[in-house]
Parts: sequence; C-alpha cells; structure tokens
Amino acid sequence: MKCTIKAFGITKDILGGREVNFEMDGNKVGDLRNALHGRFPEIKSLNSLFIAVNNNYADDSHLLNETDEIALIPPVSGG
Repeated sequence: MKCTIKAFGITKDILGGREVNFEMDGNKVGDLRNALHGRFPEIKSLNSLFIAVNNNYADDSHLLNETDEIALIPPVSGG
C-alpha cells in the first residue's frame, strides 16, 4: 500500500521531511507502525507515538486507505 505521511516535531527529523511518501505491506495502522520501525529504527525510541488518520487518533487495528491523511504525532512536553 502507498501512503503519504505527515510528520511533526522529532518525527520530521527522523523521516527527513515534513511529508514522506511511504510504501508498505498491509493496510492497518499496526502494519504502518511496524514498517516505520523497520525503515526508521529511531522511531522505536519514542516513548509514545500516536498515529492520526483523518484528524483522529487511530489504534493499530484501524484500516487504512491510500487516500487517508496520516500524521505522526510525537510525544509533547512543556508546561
């Protein structure tokens, strides 16, 4: 499956850009997470990484479509 991923914060640095075209096997958020871990091992070090699909947080069982807007939401800190 082909998809476009929008990256924010530290994930932008890890992926090498704000928007990345990505190809993976499978069609679930969990498949995407595993593919990202394989291609960008640094992502595993993030304590919490949320994946949003069409402006909503999605769990690993969520089915993806090639037209979905996918965003990586890294941990946020501050006070």
